[in-house]
Amino acid sequence: MNTSFRLHSGDQAPRQTTPTTCGAACLTVARMLVDPPFARWIIAGEGRPVGAPDGATEAERFSAYEAVVHRRTNAFRAPDGRLSMPWPRSLGTPPWGARRELEAGAARRGLDYDIVPIRADSATALRRRHARLVELVEVGVPALLYVGSRTLPRHVTLVLPGDGDSYLDVYDPYTGQVTLLDDRRFASGRLGLAGWDLPWVLVQPSERKPILDTVGDLVRDALPRPMPHGGHVTTSEVSPTRGARG
Repeated sequence: MNTSFRLHSGDQAPRQTTPTTCGAACLTVARMLVDPPFARWIIAGEGRPVGAPDGATEAERFSAYEAVVHRRTNAFRAPDGRLSMPWPRSLGTPPWGARRELEAGAARRGLDYDIVPIRADSATALRRRHARLVELVEVGVPALLYVGSRTLPRHVTLVLPGDGDSYLDVYDPYTGQVTLLDDRRFASGRLGLAGWDLPWVLVQPSERKPILDTVGDLVRDALPRPMPHGGHVTTSEVSPTRGARG
């Protein structure tokens, strides 16, 4: 899979543009990482996909598509047409909506995702979870990590491949920064992502698959990726605030 858009620890990526779209921002970045034409449209405005919203600048295009994703993840129907439990957008992005968005094109095609509660895990169990994530997460196959306080999940982040051996990277849409996520940080109870420390939920790949393991996969991934129907939105850019749910 060839794309010019990559993120590693130390990189700066787009920020969420409203207090409640951290999940949508993560899913938009995830699509940029797996879909080169989509990334070129967001970054350079080239080759606007069918059904994509208007936007004169990179920030406007990201904000507009982020809003499309937020509507889609919280709607009565998932991107594939299946029924889904609706969720108020004021409460952020539900894990089941995020899972459907990943399966519908924000991750490599043909993958299934699982929702895994981890709030009650011990430090030892969290280290095992981290080790499994290192095995599962790879280029085009991210995970989502919901973090929060002792009582509530409050923020969504995007887990990205690290060295493929012992650590991962994590994109925080509140700051736009990509930082190292090793097992010590993951299990410490001091994650420090948008001010929230405790891991709550993972939306992770249900199984590891080889990248482009058939000629058919190679051909399909080379074709333009259709945009899920989302309609047009009004673009705006609002500085996010700590404590908002994404």
